[in-house]
Amino acid sequence: MNIAVFCSSSNRIADQYKQVAFRLGEMIAESGNTLVYGGATGGLMDSVSEGAHSKNGQIIGVIPQAVIRMNRQSSLPTELITVETMSERKTQLKSLSDVFVVLPGSYGTLDEMLDIIASGIVGEHSKSLIIVNQDGFYNQFLNQIDNMRKESFIPVEESYKPLIVQNINQCLELIKLSINNHTKISL
Repeated sequence: MNIAVFCSSSNRIADQYKQVAFRLGEMIAESGNTLVYGGATGGLMDSVSEGAHSKNGQIIGVIPQAVIRMNRQSSLPTELITVETMSERKTQLKSLSDVFVVLPGSYGTLDEMLDIIASGIVGEHSKSLIIVNQDGFYNQFLNQIDNMRKESFIPVEESYKPLIVQNINQCLELIKLSINNHTKISL
């Protein structure tokens, strides 16, 4: 299974997030799955790919030319796909992956996550998206979702809904259940 991980590339973030990302990379590789990610260096991107690499895991990186020009191309992917734009990167990540995991991040991470949700709502895919609310990082975002639901911007019966977990162990349990049961992930 190809597991896409959306996450921060900032080096200024707390080590606790880097440790979680490293462990997620390890766990993806240990379970025989393939890590799919943005192919860049820095922050959680480094950590998750280093974790997978430490366990000899398969790693697919998808990197746009702009990031390469910034000298941020990682050497860890076992397969590196180069694209022209960030939009093309999202399209490739969506196409290559069987499930999406969202770790803490910034604008790029939110963009990738919301693209998966929006495209799932209109039926472009039915792949699961798991938001890891590590240490309550996404609490305010989840409050905003609740507010949008309360104000009827999100229908009561959602056609596509992200799954929320509190840590990577819960995340990987969902993925394992899906693999073992050959079913779509749900709560």
